[in-house]
Amino acid sequence: MTEKEYNDCVTQYADNVYRFIVKNLRHEEDARDIVQTAFEKLWRNRETIETIKSKSYLFTIAYNQMIDHIRKVKRIKLKDTFEESGSKTYQLHSNPRKTLMEALNRLNETQKSLVMLKDYEGYSYEEIGQIMNLNASQVKVYLHRARLALKTYLVKPENII
Repeated sequence: MTEKEYNDCVTQYADNVYRFIVKNLRHEEDARDIVQTAFEKLWRNRETIETIKSKSYLFTIAYNQMIDHIRKVKRIKLKDTFEESGSKTYQLHSNPRKTLMEALNRLNETQKSLVMLKDYEGYSYEEIGQIMNLNASQVKVYLHRARLALKTYLVKPENII
């Protein structure tokens, strides 16, 4: 990868990588640090990285950095199931985006990342598998389970949009 190709890669993918990380971490400064680290690693390894694989490489590095960061600061506890809410009062949600983000935040990090990569960023199952070090079948199964968990949360009477 040449310097020009690297600069093109920064221009083309920086926003996408940042959006993906900040949606998962919900902390802008940490997301910027992770994105910067991913591009730094791409720069250091530019001689061995093919230009056409740079996007996958960036997302893989950023994803791994994000997971390491989460483990290090323990800001987010991984959850396998949704917790039951104590309140049974029903109210009409006027902010569907907030409700959807609440649902996404209840997923564990793997499930949330899968949903974000597939439905928000538009990656194929194979690309997601490369990024998250899973095979395509695992991606499909985990994504299906994540979507079921989202559906279960979103169709509760108190969460209906």
